[in-house]
Formats: sequence, structure tokens, C-alpha cells
Amino acid sequence: MKALKKHWGGIVLCLLEILVGVLLLIDPIELTNGIIVIVGAILGFAGLVSIVKYFRCEAAEAAAGQLLMKGLLAILVGVFCVLKSQWFVATFPVLTSVYGAAVLVTGLSKIQRTVDMIRAKQSRWFLGLLSAIATIAFAVVILENPFATTEVLWTFIGIALIVEAALDAAAMLFGNRKRAEPESSDEEEA
Repeated sequence: MKALKKHWGGIVLCLLEILVGVLLLIDPIELTNGIIVIVGAILGFAGLVSIVKYFRCEAAEAAAGQLLMKGLLAILVGVFCVLKSQWFVATFPVLTSVYGAAVLVTGLSKIQRTVDMIRAKQSRWFLGLLSAIATIAFAVVILENPFATTEVLWTFIGIALIVEAALDAAAMLFGNRKRAEPESSDEEEA
């Protein structure tokens, strides 16, 4: 229970990754379109907020923050996402390479975390290592893209998200326990 309270944010993120993974297994193309449209709507709203802030600020402050330009750009990108979500699906091979590179960087950060666990003498560091190895392996497969169709690749990514999230959650919940330190014999020597 203590580990759950300590890592609740990470656990929630893992649960969301599992949810996205399951949704990718159900209908990868529609999920992708839905996410792109939602991101577009959020960008459009953020752009409107930025424009309103621009006109509510003092002229010098508004000019320095470039809120009008940022707001207009966010609205344009948001509208593009909403109206042309299929474009992202068509350019998926490029986006997949970017995603694979991001997953690889995540795997490298997990190696760092594993070494930190070893140095801190945590007994279950191997859980972090398993997560790092799986993440790096998934990244290599995604970057190589040996799949026949985009849908098969999305299915693989869904499975990878589920496995990674489960391993990450296990590492968070069970991996932070320290090894029992041997009792020092300083008192006996004195």
C-alpha cells in the first residue's frame, strides 16, 4: 500500500498506457484518428485562450509573449488535425520512426533507473532491467518496421504498450525495496 501511495502518478500513467494498448488492439486506425481529432480540438481551444490572453494583457507584455502568433498557430494546427486526421495515418511510416526513437530513449532512461536501483542496493532491480530490455527490444522492432500493414504495426505497438506498462508498474510497486544490510560489527570491535 505504501508503494502504491508513493507511485500513484506512475501507476495511473501505466493504467492509461494499458488502456491505450487495449484500444489499439481493438481498432488501431479509428483510435489514431480519434486521438488526432482530440489533440486538434485541444490545440484549437488553447489557441483561443492564448488569443484572449493576448488582448487582455498590457501591450508590451502581450508583444513579448507573442500570444497572438502562438494562438493563431495553435488554431491552425488544431484545425488541420481535425479536418485532415487521415493525413497523419498516411504519413504513419515517418511518425512511426519518431515514435520508435522516443521509445528507444525511454528504454535508455530505464537502464539509468535500473543502475540507480542497483547502486541503491534495491533487491528487485531486475524488474527495472526487464522493463528496460523489453522497451529497447520494442523500439528496435518498431524502428525496423517488419510489418506488412500499418494496422499490424499498431497492433504490435498496442501489445508493446501493455507489456511495458505492466513491467513498469511491477518495477514501481515491487522494485524499491532495499536489501537487508548486514549488521556492522563495529560494536564487537570496540
